Order: sequence, then C-alpha cells, then structure tokens
Amino acid sequence: MNIFEELQARGLIAQVTDDKEIKDLINNGGARFYIGFDPTADSLHVGHFMALCLMKRLQMAGNKPVVLIGGGTGYIGDPSGRTDMRSMMTPEVIQHNCDCFKKQMERFIKFGDDAAIMVNNADWLLKLNYIELLREVGACFSVNNMLRAECYKQRMEKGLSFLEFNYMIMQAFDFYYLHQHYKCNMQFGGDDQWSNMLAGTELIRKKTGDDAYAMTITLLMNSEGKKMGKTAKGAVWLDPEKTSPFEFYQYWRNVDDADVMKCIRMLTFIPIEEIEQMEKWEDNRINEKKEILAYELTQLVHGTEEADKAKAAAYALFSGNGDSANMPTTELTEADFENGVISILNLLVKCGITASKGEGKRLIQQGGINVNDEAVTAIDKAYTTEDLKQCLKIRKGKKHFHKAVMN
Repeated sequence: MNIFEELQARGLIAQVTDDKEIKDLINNGGARFYIGFDPTADSLHVGHFMALCLMKRLQMAGNKPVVLIGGGTGYIGDPSGRTDMRSMMTPEVIQHNCDCFKKQMERFIKFGDDAAIMVNNADWLLKLNYIELLREVGACFSVNNMLRAECYKQRMEKGLSFLEFNYMIMQAFDFYYLHQHYKCNMQFGGDDQWSNMLAGTELIRKKTGDDAYAMTITLLMNSEGKKMGKTAKGAVWLDPEKTSPFEFYQYWRNVDDADVMKCIRMLTFIPIEEIEQMEKWEDNRINEKKEILAYELTQLVHGTEEADKAKAAAYALFSGNGDSANMPTTELTEADFENGVISILNLLVKCGITASKGEGKRLIQQGGINVNDEAVTAIDKAYTTEDLKQCLKIRKGKKHFHKAVMN
C-alpha cells in the first residue's frame, strides 16, 4: 500500500486541491512539503499530534518536510477556531517557544542534510515593508473572498481585528516564500486551515504561474464532536514536565470506547492489516485495545522506557497493589495550608483533579473520590501537613490516580 492510500485508509485526509497530482507526488517521494506551527506555548500538545505523525509518515515514504515555526505569524495570532483574540507575546517568549518545539519534534522526524529542515518565518516576515508588501501581493487577494472564509466568518459577530485579518495574507506569503527559496510544492495542515492554504496556492499561481498543492488532515475529534486533548488541568502536553508520561498514558487509556479504534487508526503506526484484525475483536477486548493505544502513543512521544513505566504503574494501580512510583504527583508547601490543614475541595483543585470546588463537591456527593483507598463522603473533609508527609493517594472514579505530598 502506497502512502497516499494508507493516509486514506487511516481516515487522515480531509480535503485536497488536486487529488491525482498529490497522490503521484507523495507516492513517488516528490513532495517538498511544509506544515506550520505557531509557537503559542512552550510545548507542543495533542492538538499537534496528527501533524507530527503525518510528517513522520511522509518522511518515511521519501518526502522532504519543511517545518515552519511561526515566529513571525506568532506576532499576529491565527483567528482560526477562535472566538476571541489571542494574547500578544514578547519576542523573547516566541523565541523560547520555538526552541522548545524543535527539541520535541526531533522525536518524530529526522533533521539534517537531505532530511527535514526547520525554518522560522520571523526571518522574512519581520523584514517586510508594508508598502512593498501591498504592492507585491495586495492585488492578489479579494477581500470579498477572504470574508467568506470560515476562519473569519465565525469571528465577524464578536469582532475581527485588522491585525488578525492579515493572518491569511501572512500564511499565504509564507507558502510563496518557501516555494521560491526552498522549492516547497505542498502544504499540509489541519482542516480548519483550508482557507489559508488555498490562499497560498492561489498566490503562488498568480505570482509565478507554478502549481502548488494543499491537503488538510482530519481534526482529532471525539464521538461527541469535541476536539480531543483536554483534561480538567487543561491541554495534554507532549512535554513530560507539563504532562507526565503516566498522565499521558492514562489519557489515552481512558478514551471513550467509541473513539479507540479511530485513534489507533489515525495516530499509531500499527500496520493497517493488524488494525483491521483488531476491529474484528470481541467487545470484551476493549480494554486491551485501549492499552495498546496508550502504550503505542506514549512510546512514540516519551520512548520505550517511559512507556513501560507508565504501563507497569497503571497495571499495579488497577490490580490493587497501590504502587505509586510513577503516579502523577503534586507537591504542596506550607503556603497551601490554612492553620495547618487543607480542605479536600482545595486539594482536588490544587492537584488538578477537578477544575473547581463545585465539581469536587459533586464528585464527593456521587461517591467518586477516594483517598488512600477510602471513599471520601464529607465535603468538609480536611488533611493536615502530617497527612501529606505520609503521602495521599487520590483516585477520581475508577481510572484517574494522583498523589499529593509535602515538599
């Protein structure tokens, strides 16, 4: 099976500009493609996972990736999928985030001569002269067409700033620049980037007469139509300091039954033939599928050793021996206590187990919180600094474990 057919079989392809041309290019290793990442945080997260895996798959098939870090577009902020304007970042923060991204990406793709390269659009966007840019590309964009784009339409009611309105032009200019200087002939991205990507192919065609192509990949959504990769603590990060390997493993171990095979198909590198056999398994093997998904993805992001630890820790906890060596841990200090005690509700929020005290109260009333294997039944339950020195093992429901200790 060629790479294009494999991407189709895995359900990864959403939209393409030119089906036959793209198929021929990537199947024959002729794509010099780019994917953009805006440095809005100091770590990549699950939302980037599909793009990282796509780059890895395409590089394995002989195609050449160009990783574009949006050090320049990061000054503006992409309005796609947003209901509000992104916070403005300082140049120092943007550069720091760019450096963190490269380190994480090296786990997925190979950089070097005749391999993947990384470029930062700050190198050309920050040097642009406004009048020169207007003269160079302004006439190539129709405001009417831009306003019809989904990334803008959803913002029109609440207000779209002129700053953000320029994002499409900047992204299109990136493709044009990369086509000229790096021979990029394709752009890949999430399906919410379709309008911006079309703008790039059109700009290249109008300015150079060359053909350029775009393909979007399916967004990672759960069976309820919501983006995957969020927990009570926020995003599921690829940085082990922000989301531990155990937490990462547990996130995938606990996905809904309806989403398991889709995630295995779209995210893992298990051969399609094996996946098709797994789909025939009896329903009572669903937990086995979840363990395979969790292990494969944890190994991909954090390596075999950390994946083995996370799997062993999860097995130990669920088998009842209470091993907490690799359990996600929150260290508390004296400042977290009031008169030497901390309430269960404050403890749950502090550990990121619940997003609010209200959620914690509801879980306790429903019998969903255990501490040291004992059900918490009182919402006014409190713990002392001495309790924390002995370590508190907290369980939410049947699957979410956390440890609280004193620093």
